[in-house]
Amino acid sequence: MTYQLPEAHIRALLEAAIAAPSMHNTQPWRFEVEGHVIDVYLDGSRMLPAEDPTGRAMRIAAGAATFNLRCTAESLGYSTWFGLAPYAEEPDLLARIVVEPTGTSNEELSRLARQVQYRHTDRHPSDATPLAHGLRVGLTLAAHAEGAQLNWLTGEDVEAVRDLIREADLLEIHDWHRRTERAHWVGGTRAADGIPSAALGPRSSTYPAVVRDMASSPTDRMRPETVFEDHAEIAVLSTEHDDPADQVVAGIALERVLLTATGEGVSASFLNQPLEFEDLRRRVQRLSGLPGFAHMIIRFSHSRPPTTTGRRPIGEFLG
Repeated sequence: MTYQLPEAHIRALLEAAIAAPSMHNTQPWRFEVEGHVIDVYLDGSRMLPAEDPTGRAMRIAAGAATFNLRCTAESLGYSTWFGLAPYAEEPDLLARIVVEPTGTSNEELSRLARQVQYRHTDRHPSDATPLAHGLRVGLTLAAHAEGAQLNWLTGEDVEAVRDLIREADLLEIHDWHRRTERAHWVGGTRAADGIPSAALGPRSSTYPAVVRDMASSPTDRMRPETVFEDHAEIAVLSTEHDDPADQVVAGIALERVLLTATGEGVSASFLNQPLEFEDLRRRVQRLSGLPGFAHMIIRFSHSRPPTTTGRRPIGEFLG
């Protein structure tokens, strides 16, 4: 007889999964639960055809959701094993996770599960305290544990990223598709998805900034300015290959990095504009000095976001 997960545990697992980050907080996942097997699918109705035409960002988000689910399963006394992109004929099925009772649990994943509720994207200035060397090493190892690389940028390379951000902004100035798409998801009062104005943080008084200005409306573009740190802590997350399964791996590694940072009192935001253009994306990867494919540009900071972004009811993700 197939083991059936208790309803309370299914809810806890899915609540953790949907707390994962996604581009513009689109929450592009759906889940099917059968006994003790949970399938993670892409939700095509939540695509960003202008900014994410290949679905790479969606697959990264699905990977992050998979990792949250895995951690929470361990905290509930289960073990998990999973396959990524298991069937070529089902491209929207990105992960199949088998959840089974166990006499022992992975203490590291159980510890990270406690950070899921506290992890939020933080677009506020850092207190400029440098990350400890040990923490940098720990975050690098967190990415490596899931099959990805986290490469820290030097001051010169950070300036190169700023230049690439400027290029990306120039490329999209006349792209009304991108502007319209962003306006659909960013700004205003949003309780269930998207990025509300309150979560945008202050504008940077310098440009190009070490924080992404997501504003799409005139009101949001007029929000208060402030000074951000001069020496940002920035790293590039990449994988050796760039198949759909590799992009899911990038999301799994991303979330392990973010939860590890959260446990150390460090938050993160993203500077991914250059990664939305393939030629700029290749130049970002070259900054790391390693072969591979860049998936995320992450800024780490010592601060805590005062405002979180909402999530839809669990029922909307099932089926």
